[in-house]
Amino acid sequence: MMTTTAKARLYVEVDLAAGEAVSLAAGQTHYLGNVLRLEPGASVLLFNGRDGEWIARIDDLGKGEGVLTCVGPTRAQGVAPDLWLVFAPIKRAPLDFLVQKAVELGVAALWPVFTEHTDVKRVNTGRMTTTAIEAAEQSARLTVPEIMAPTRLAKALEEWPDGRRLLVCAEAGEATPIDEALHAAEPDVPYAILTGPEGGFAPSELDGVRKLPFVSAVNLGPRLLRAETAALAALGCWQAVLGDWRSRPPKRD
Repeated sequence: MMTTTAKARLYVEVDLAAGEAVSLAAGQTHYLGNVLRLEPGASVLLFNGRDGEWIARIDDLGKGEGVLTCVGPTRAQGVAPDLWLVFAPIKRAPLDFLVQKAVELGVAALWPVFTEHTDVKRVNTGRMTTTAIEAAEQSARLTVPEIMAPTRLAKALEEWPDGRRLLVCAEAGEATPIDEALHAAEPDVPYAILTGPEGGFAPSELDGVRKLPFVSAVNLGPRLLRAETAALAALGCWQAVLGDWRSRPPKRD
């Protein structure tokens, strides 16, 4: 694998291979040429979620379009944790923060679900995607999480995929401490974490969810947490016990 002192890292959708030309969108070209003030010959890191991470050489940064050439790989793709975050939508600024930090914490998918107490009526999935890409670029991830279409909680549970376990962060009623639940959980199976809105889940929602065979209700301690805090705390706990925080991270050059 090659090493580099590249000052930029970009997500692209095209295939990456030695000698392949990569065309950049106008926004990426502007970022490299006008924000970072890079010039032809400079190195950039590229990833697409499939082919690992590659060094590319800037060939041209013309008006509205840039052209790079793939030089060589720096990291192999590897296998990422299969962890979803299913959450009740919150207001824009906290949502931006939640998406950014959830990406940094390694989620594979983000799924907004509307609950009885959800105040937000609309989710801008385009903005979520942009935020997720930027967070993946900055955090050295090799993938960008999927942004799933918003739906009602009841519908999401009706269509729940076979084999995926669900940890519900329950602020009321009977629930197992999350540390205890995770240490007793099945390893190496896909998981999702469900968190509620600022007003919490309706009692009927929690009662219904608890009856599902793929669900475990967990609590996050004695303090009342904001919606975004609860989601990130649960993600961190899962990564520490069942995720890729257990392994030594690869050496970065």
